[in-house]
Amino acid sequence: MPAPAPADKAKQPLADRTILVVGAHGGFGEVLARACARAGAQVVLLGRRIPRLNKLYDALEADGAREPAIYPLDLAGATPDDYATLASTLERECGRLDGIVHCAAEFKGLASLENMPLDDWFTGMHVNLTAPWLLTRACLPLLRQREDASVLFLIDDPEQLSSAFWGSYGVSKHALLGLIAILRDELANSPVRVHGALPGPMRTALRGRAYFAEDPGSIPLPDAYAKACVSLLTGGPDAPTDAVVKLQPERANPPRPLGLSTFSN
Repeated sequence: MPAPAPADKAKQPLADRTILVVGAHGGFGEVLARACARAGAQVVLLGRRIPRLNKLYDALEADGAREPAIYPLDLAGATPDDYATLASTLERECGRLDGIVHCAAEFKGLASLENMPLDDWFTGMHVNLTAPWLLTRACLPLLRQREDASVLFLIDDPEQLSSAFWGSYGVSKHALLGLIAILRDELANSPVRVHGALPGPMRTALRGRAYFAEDPGSIPLPDAYAKACVSLLTGGPDAPTDAVVKLQPERANPPRPLGLSTFSN
């Protein structure tokens, strides 16, 4: 593959970087992958829904992005050996890794802790907490090789998730804040930056399962927060230093009546 032409860093702040987007076929993961590609990154699309990853891959190529890559993996069943293989594949095929964004999430719907199926509890805790850590742990040696690298965990409003019926999703997202705090402290003297990225409400299928009575037309699309996430990946002297960074929307979508089918998956 020929080397890409020199990029304008102002227009493509992620030029020459490789970014792994976990859950790239989800509502926010897809728009973030597109935004990273527009910013000049080589994007590695990780997820379990291969047809949707292929469709996104084709869209990125059609937009003239640097050649993306697809890495099919189901977080619910992946083992530490699978993540070690991922890391070695990234090093062999991409030669580097500059950032990871954890966008994958498991949430089947509101349910009480007492009554939710145990399988849903275990899957939710694993996909939302254990899997992101196992993946990050496997990739840390590769990230440490860069002068500036980043790991972003997409989080949700902790105050909202402290109320009833959020089940393993709420518990795992609270635990994820603890993981972020501890990992940041442990990597404070390394080139790897760690943040929790907190977007505002956005029109996704996950939100639709929790707020099924609201008008989705009143909620911004996920792409409203993509530019802020790219800025966080970019880093630099003006980059936020907080453990949790609230993503500011680029624009608001004007309220309009929509059906549930308009949620991004």
